[in-house]
Amino acid sequence: MGCAQALVPLKDLVLAKSRLAGLLRPSERRALAQAMAEDVLAVLSRHPEIAGVTLVSDDPGAAPLAARYGVTCWSERALGCAGLNAVVGCASARLLAAGAAPLLVMHADLPLLSAPDISAVLARQRALDALVVAPDHLGTGTNLLAFTRDTVPQFHFGADSCRRHLAWAERAGVRSAIVQRPGIALDVDEPADLAALLAALDGGTAAHTGALLRDTALGARVELALAGRSQQDTADNRVDTGTQD
Repeated sequence: MGCAQALVPLKDLVLAKSRLAGLLRPSERRALAQAMAEDVLAVLSRHPEIAGVTLVSDDPGAAPLAARYGVTCWSERALGCAGLNAVVGCASARLLAAGAAPLLVMHADLPLLSAPDISAVLARQRALDALVVAPDHLGTGTNLLAFTRDTVPQFHFGADSCRRHLAWAERAGVRSAIVQRPGIALDVDEPADLAALLAALDGGTAAHTGALLRDTALGARVELALAGRSQQDTADNRVDTGTQD
């Protein structure tokens, strides 16, 4: 049984996390996206069951980032594909052509990812020889997929992707399984996600993201802004429902 491969698509860091624009400046959003990607690559590059990691990105900083962790970097342009699903499909086909070991495809914004998360996914995939789907905390998005050459899915990253991946597997007659892990479930796109991340950070998780946000001026400013949003939402809700103190 061979070791697995991992594939991590990475958006242009300059354009990353646009839905956090009300909380973070462009340079801060880029720094957050890179810190989260570093946390993901750190876990994958050190995991004993991962034989190789491939980062796919056209961002100018992707190659130096990959070199820092000793992983491979492919550009989207070199793959001749456009769009996340097409890029993941092209890269997956290339990686799976080299062998029958499982392939993990995951987003780069999973700062709480841990080695036990990866081990749990691989154990489930190998035990069932299935397409494994790890959803986000809402249960609607897909943050990680694990499969082999025999269970390669049609990729449906985007709205309602968890249901769409599972529906594809049912139509195709491919066994599927859901693995729910807190370290995989939290991807950071919205202010509420950032609030959840700040609450979950401790000394043993998300080293790079933690260094950016834990006990720093940036982290304090974000917490203050999030608290203000929460108070405003509460006030707005009282107005909408006609309640008051």
